[in-house]
Amino acid sequence: KNCKPEYRFSYPVCTEATSGWANTVEGAEEIFWKQADFGYVKEMLLEMKTLCEPVSAGDSSLACTKYTRYCRATNLYIDLRNPRRNTDRYKEDFLEEGEIGGRCKLNKKALVAEGEHKSPLQSWFAELQTYSQLNFQPMEGGNCDLVIEKPTYFMKLDAGVNMYHHFCDFVNLYISQHINNSFNTDVNIVMWDTSSYGYGDLFSDTWKAFSDYNIIHLKTFDHKRVCFKEAVFSLLPRMRYGLFYNTPLVPDCFSTGMFRAFSQHVLFRLNITKDVPLTGRIRVTFLVRSTQYRRILNQQELVKALKTVSVFDVRVVDYKDIGFLEQLKITHNSDILISIHGAGLTHLFFLPDWAVIFELYNCDDDRCYLDLARLRGVHYMTWEKSDKVVPQDKGHHPTLGDHPKFTNYSFDVTEFMRLVLSAAQIVTQHPKWHFTQYHTEL
Repeated sequence: KNCKPEYRFSYPVCTEATSGWANTVEGAEEIFWKQADFGYVKEMLLEMKTLCEPVSAGDSSLACTKYTRYCRATNLYIDLRNPRRNTDRYKEDFLEEGEIGGRCKLNKKALVAEGEHKSPLQSWFAELQTYSQLNFQPMEGGNCDLVIEKPTYFMKLDAGVNMYHHFCDFVNLYISQHINNSFNTDVNIVMWDTSSYGYGDLFSDTWKAFSDYNIIHLKTFDHKRVCFKEAVFSLLPRMRYGLFYNTPLVPDCFSTGMFRAFSQHVLFRLNITKDVPLTGRIRVTFLVRSTQYRRILNQQELVKALKTVSVFDVRVVDYKDIGFLEQLKITHNSDILISIHGAGLTHLFFLPDWAVIFELYNCDDDRCYLDLARLRGVHYMTWEKSDKVVPQDKGHHPTLGDHPKFTNYSFDVTEFMRLVLSAAQIVTQHPKWHFTQYHTEL
């Protein structure tokens, strides 16, 4: 909390102050640090407020940030003997009075006041609004059918089949660990889901960075009174002003802080290693799609042009055919990653610091991956000349009609190569690039 700026892990860099955000560059940097760097963790810690206070030894407790976006509970009692499950994953009246709570002095008025952000993936208010002051200690006297001694993280998850959305879950779990000041993997992670459905997860290997155990579905505890010695209600993936879905960011700023630390944490825990690069070579990974839309119609032509540059090691991959850990290894050993707009660009989290992410065409969604690159601190590029890209047609969104994300594209080869060569220059001039010798071949 009291760390001086000069001792921080990192600090954002802003090139100018934008009207409406800050009057000075220094002011913009401080705002960005609080929005999207470790200052965000500090702000959450400052927000923590006790809502249910223990009175005696062995009592329960509940403390939350504003709007119950993150909460920490001890000796938590949850009664799931009569689960009201239906098709709704986040049923807002799933628990009634007396079915969740603890023995502690509850400030009900303060709890109710935190309901402004009540929404499935924005806060825990729906789950905690019926938190009750119990007249018994949950962990004593046979009040629980099941006692969970391990620390437990509760999570409500976004779409597990989409890397952009699912990594909002993982990033917020990582930030929650910072707030909780613990990175122990001897913990349970419980997926709070009030339906009876399973959960499709294309990135399940990532959980190994956070827990030694399989994810537990809430329905596992049905028909039992369950008591948790320590529980954390994790930050959620679509919070207002949360990270990183639709986060408004100060313009002209970027960071190499919290998201770089997240990247290093995941890569280390999953044992993703860096290959020894070949002297004088730039590794270009071209990520292609085999989906109905946003295919590159002259892909072979572009790849052929890339291979004419002697210093390029060109790799063309479709990640749908490759396991996720191998995907991470390929990304982490790329100097330039090229792909058209799509969730696969979330791989930019795991690029080396000197790399360039080239979103070949952003399909009029110009902030999504630009902002993600700013959070991670890697250089972002996209197509610049609209007269040098040709859509197959106007696009066919199922309900909105013409839409640039629902068609395919051809790209001018000369303009493509101009941009890739520019990206290569940026890579080789980065201070962390392995080889100081300038590549005259470019």
